[in-house]
Amino acid sequence: MNILILGSGGREHALAWAIRQNPKCDRLFVAPGNVGMESLARLAELDILSGSAVIGFCEENAIDLVVVGPEAPLAAGVADDLRAAGILVFGPSKAAAMLEASKSFTKEVCDACGAPTAAWARFDTAEPARTYIREKGAPIVIKADGLAAGKGVTVAMSEAEAIAAIDDAFGGAFGAAGAEVVIEEFMAGEEASFFILCDGTDCLPIGTAQDHKRVGDGDTGPNTGGMGAYSPAPVLSQAIQDEVMAQIVRPTVAEMARRGTPFQGILYAGLMIENGHARLVEYNVRFGDPECQVLMMRLGAQALDLILACAEGRLAETAVTWADDHALTVVLAANGYPGTYEKGTEIRGLDQLAEDSSHMVFHAGTAVKDGQIIATGGRVLAATGRGASLAEAHERAYRLADAIDWPGGFYRRDIGWRAL
Repeated sequence: MNILILGSGGREHALAWAIRQNPKCDRLFVAPGNVGMESLARLAELDILSGSAVIGFCEENAIDLVVVGPEAPLAAGVADDLRAAGILVFGPSKAAAMLEASKSFTKEVCDACGAPTAAWARFDTAEPARTYIREKGAPIVIKADGLAAGKGVTVAMSEAEAIAAIDDAFGGAFGAAGAEVVIEEFMAGEEASFFILCDGTDCLPIGTAQDHKRVGDGDTGPNTGGMGAYSPAPVLSQAIQDEVMAQIVRPTVAEMARRGTPFQGILYAGLMIENGHARLVEYNVRFGDPECQVLMMRLGAQALDLILACAEGRLAETAVTWADDHALTVVLAANGYPGTYEKGTEIRGLDQLAEDSSHMVFHAGTAVKDGQIIATGGRVLAATGRGASLAEAHERAYRLADAIDWPGGFYRRDIGWRAL
């Protein structure tokens, strides 16, 4: 079959790497993709936020399945346009993607179905929000209601920090995404990610992971899109996973169906675990990045079979085959990230690295200039290792990262520290 992946980051590189291994995949396209994917797929220049453009490409290239990587095309309704055109697609409708596109929408769904989450309030002007913060005190969490590319959340440890976050949001720092804010109770505990395929009716858990949001070793410094991850996450025991499915995920999926907006795609539940129980932090409606890199390393070729079963509504008859393995990824970011960083710095040594089922460097923000690989983004590469133990995966990932010659970049040295 001919498959099109929409997106250009490390998540999409990992999806392409796993899908390419499956013999069902005849031709693979990625739009727009990046230079790291050129050995796996044909890259296509395409406006992935335009349903008509994607449909036109699918018709010209006899595409059988579209896999939507990032959240922006989902929020733009591209999956709806594809379904209306009779093209098989993996990813939720625009209405169902509201679970990520609006924090307050998710809170309302949780309240309606009784899913445990943090206490919250929504505001569309600054002064009532400031008053609420002064009443509740700190620590407290401030979230831009809409999509802010992973940058709209402030875990404020002081009232002053919280009020500054309110001023940023209503001052336009996040554009339209910050026109409303959600203020939440601070939840203590250990955060982890749980990934569940949903076909509108049935749900199939496909893995756990834990990422590292802070930029610096020891979980210090500002939040980022993610500096590394590992899978599985030991904190998400089978008992907790079962409880989350019963109390959070299945009630959410049932509520979405009740509203006439069934959810089909990957539901990525960010959870806070304390004293053996979990509460929902947030939902994302696409694979995480860098969590996708470790999940795809572990799933391999079966990832396509699972995605197909989800898109075709066959999850009830589908199972995941897990090896007793571990994967860990280390993100290499441009110096200065997540603040102002330099673009265009040269990266050397990538062509000397092993690429196999236990070692992969996934590209996120790279391009070719004058025959050299250069950095074009903040998070640029994800050095990923797989092994029989987390320690072995850790050793392989860091051996890859250490072998990359890039003076313009940096990475954390302690990915996986909680589990190790």
